[in-house]
Amino acid sequence: MMKKRNTNILLAVLCLTLTTAFYNFSTAEAQTTQLPNRARQVPTPTVTPKTIVSPAPSVIPKPSVSPTPEEDEVIKIDTELVNLNVRVVDRSNRSIGNLRQEDFKIYEDTVAQPIEFFTKSEVPTNYSLVIDNSNSLRPQIEKVIEAGKIIINSNLPGDETSIIRFVSSEKIEILRDFTNSKNELNDALDELYTEGGQTAIIDAMYLAAEKVNEYEKSVNPNDRKRRALILVSDGEDRDSFYKEKQLFDLLKEIDVQIYAIGFIGDLDKESSFISKSPQGKAKSLLERLASETGGKVYFPTDSSELNAIAADISRELRTQYSIGYIPTNEKKDGSFRNIKVTVTDGANKQKRIAVTRTGRTANNDRTTPPTLTMPVQKGKN
Repeated sequence: MMKKRNTNILLAVLCLTLTTAFYNFSTAEAQTTQLPNRARQVPTPTVTPKTIVSPAPSVIPKPSVSPTPEEDEVIKIDTELVNLNVRVVDRSNRSIGNLRQEDFKIYEDTVAQPIEFFTKSEVPTNYSLVIDNSNSLRPQIEKVIEAGKIIINSNLPGDETSIIRFVSSEKIEILRDFTNSKNELNDALDELYTEGGQTAIIDAMYLAAEKVNEYEKSVNPNDRKRRALILVSDGEDRDSFYKEKQLFDLLKEIDVQIYAIGFIGDLDKESSFISKSPQGKAKSLLERLASETGGKVYFPTDSSELNAIAADISRELRTQYSIGYIPTNEKKDGSFRNIKVTVTDGANKQKRIAVTRTGRTANNDRTTPPTLTMPVQKGKN
């Protein structure tokens, strides 16, 4: 009897123990299956480069490195590169080559300028042949055509040329616009003929300078092509609309070299008390056109000299140095700045003379002209 009672007690204890163990296991299992649901409720963080995770910061620190621009973003810097075409000659006016950048110094209004660009390689040229077709050149016209062809046939592949004939203010014609076709240019020269009229050299040069400058800008405003005008005339201006001052003001604003061939021998040499002779005026005009633009002037005494002159001009256009500088005076006030280029002496103190334009007009930031306005009257509606 006692044994049976003890056995019942043991069975009861065993059942109680099993029940308690089962309850604890079920509770633990239920807690374990709820953990994934709780974890899914936490937002997934957004990962960004160089993000430092700190415990609940009150202020997000700014990055110390500024963001870099996109690769295709163009950053524009407003600078003004002044290009100079410089010839270097000796005392006998013979060209000097093989100079180095350190042989040159540039001054603008007596202030030394750092050289940013330098080359002595052959640079393509855009130039116009501006040929007087008034009757004063009738005896030389055939030789003028022949000389023009010599210049054109020396063109390099990148050169472009136009041909302008002029007689008077009413007759200034572009026979061929800028082209690199030597055949077209030679055909245009064959179309030249002389006729009567009041020679307008200043008008022809003014329009030709505007034309070569505008053409250069329309093709590529940032290239470094040389620009030149080759004038053939007797040099006597008889009836131009533009004044001489207007022409030289324009030449100060643009970079164009002028080579002039002047047949002044037949002009009157007699002068008066108040003015130069026609020959003196013509000579002075042609010399100034060449000297102030860094070009060269020729005064042949006979048309037979034209072929040699044409060959010399072709060499002059291509035995030059292209030099560029960014002005230290950054003001764009439209003022005129004097330019001077010096070159160190050669061996045995050989004098080297730099020939280039005498100055430039600084770009003006003003894009619209001034206008008159009426002041507001106080006390009136």
